[in-house]
Amino acid sequence: MQIVIGSDHAGFHLKQELSSFLQQSGYQVEDVGSHDPAPVDFPDIAWALCEKVRATDGLRGILVCGTGVGAVIASNKVKGIRAAVCHDVHSAHQAVEHDDVNVMCIGAQIVGPWLARDLIEAFLQAEFVEEDDFIRRVEKLSQLEQRN
Repeated sequence: MQIVIGSDHAGFHLKQELSSFLQQSGYQVEDVGSHDPAPVDFPDIAWALCEKVRATDGLRGILVCGTGVGAVIASNKVKGIRAAVCHDVHSAHQAVEHDDVNVMCIGAQIVGPWLARDLIEAFLQAEFVEEDDFIRRVEKLSQLEQRN
């Protein structure tokens, strides 16, 4: 499975560690930046990551910023992206299972590397549950994008 990963400067060090973890776990990792800890605007990184995710069916993205909040706001502005801040394992898998989330956002100032690895494993192993209630709700999310 291919994964796209990105971070702003606040998430840079955790992203580096998580990128190595993912590669060691057998994933193909594309890093869209930032590529050093110098200040960068998180919306630019979110856009680069989301463009890749929405261009390829089944591709998932992981964004790391200070709290995950800025990353999730920026990501959810991009048509075709369903992003969630996940700081607990249950949310990390349920976001995919019930809401077909394709971008997980993590706060480097909120979670440490060991929990972030557990979150990523839960997120990447989860699959959307093809039940009528979940399908209908995800379709309604897509319809919301059309209203703007």
